Amino acid sequence: MNTGKIITNLRDEKGWSQSELAQFSQVSRVMIGKYERGEAVPSIDTAKKNADAFGVSLDYLVGEGQNASFDKKTVQRLQEIENLVPTVKDKLFFLIDTVIKDTKAQQAYSV
Repeated sequence: MNTGKIITNLRDEKGWSQSELAQFSQVSRVMIGKYERGEAVPSIDTAKKNADAFGVSLDYLVGEGQNASFDKKTVQRLQEIENLVPTVKDKLFFLIDTVIKDTKAQQAYSV
């Protein structure tokens, strides 16, 4: 997916008009339209402002990189988990792994 489509999808998810996004990201509405139509590519500075307005990472906005599928809140949580003491982190990963395993089992049996 290209950046323009990602911007459009995020804007629609937020229920914002192009004018509202322009105001939040300090970019003209005309330029937002051009980004969404693929007629222009935002500069790094503008892409960062758009990502901040949406509350997503720059990777997510441009659809590339290791964290492209994660929003900022998820990335922040992962960073905070990495800072936990090993015993607490192990318990948290055990809990996460158990929930994932149970969910997959429920999905397998519901088909």
